[in-house]
Amino acid sequence: MLHLIFQSPIQLPVLERIGSDDDVVFLESSVLSLLAKGSLQAVLVPMLAHNKFYVLLEDIEIRGIQPTELVLGIEMIDYEGLVNLTVKNPHILTWT
Repeated sequence: MLHLIFQSPIQLPVLERIGSDDDVVFLESSVLSLLAKGSLQAVLVPMLAHNKFYVLLEDIEIRGIQPTELVLGIEMIDYEGLVNLTVKNPHILTWT
């Protein structure tokens, strides 16, 4: 399953709904929750053992965030990568 997260701040119940092996893309202002020095770091790191987390490069660039400021293990993708994930995952949930 693919989760598209737009929600900011991200609520913990949303993260709890993410199943093992699900793909997750953080979009727009939700990328602010991915900062390594942020409050969700302790929740996100263990999830990376079972999930793939992605962020649109454009969304972090617009917000002046450097890739090195993100939680280690989050992959940056472009719009083509987002399209590929939507093709890979027939089921998509959007969190706003």
